[in-house]
Order: sequence, then structure tokens, then C-alpha cells
Amino acid sequence: MADMMQFDLVSPERRVASYRASAVKIPGVEGDLTAMANHVPLITTLRPGVLHVEGEQGTDEYVVTGGFAQITPEGVSVLAEESYHRDEMSQEILDRMIDEAAEKQRQSIEASHNQPGPTDDAAKLLSDMMAMGSHIGLSPKQPNL
Repeated sequence: MADMMQFDLVSPERRVASYRASAVKIPGVEGDLTAMANHVPLITTLRPGVLHVEGEQGTDEYVVTGGFAQITPEGVSVLAEESYHRDEMSQEILDRMIDEAAEKQRQSIEASHNQPGPTDDAAKLLSDMMAMGSHIGLSPKQPNL
């Protein structure tokens, strides 16, 4: 079996997961990356997406809405804004996440008068939320923008 490392996933409300893993695929803002034991130290910002964790019991998936991941040779620690195991996700949770992202986009458009930067960031957030829902088999509703 591949070298193992510690994997920890926490959100402000709770510890979501903590166990030994061989690989963690992370949805980073700069692109997906996979961390394994003895990885070079790195801190990355998360975009909304799905963490894939290969552990001794198989592969687990966790939905994250953003946050940070710290990678060290010994393991991966993820502090997510909000996180759920894939089995905990529901259509209602996804709908709420998409509604919140759409509201952020509407507020950004009003505040910046459609200037690039914040408006583009808000549109990307909404797009990532919808893609995340599709990836885990839920149906993202199309917000009226």
C-alpha cells in the first residue's frame, strides 16, 4: 500500500473527517492538485468543489465551498468555509449554496456597477457551486441573473 499521511477536514461548526489517507485531490483556486505523503509544504486556497480522499477503507468525497488547505510532508489539513460528506449532501443544501452565491453575485454587480474584478469573482463562485452540484449528481437550479 502507498505511504499514508494524516488527513483532517474541519469547518467552523465541526470536525468533518480525520483519518489516514494515501492521497487527497484538492479543488484549488489555481486548479486541482493531489497531495500525497512527503509532499512539499504548500498552502492553497480552495474553490467550491469536491475533495477526493483515498484512505484505507476506499475513496471518500467531501463537498467544500471554499477555505484553505495546508499540505505538509506528514499530511493535509483542510479548513473549509462549509463542508459535507457526499452522503450528507442534499438538493436543499445545494439549492441554499447556489442561492447564496447568486445573491453575492447580485450584490457585487450592484456595488461595482459591473466592473471587472469583484463581479467576475462572484460569477466564478456561482459557476463553481453549480458545477460542484452537477459533479455529485444533484441538479443545480438555474438562478435568474
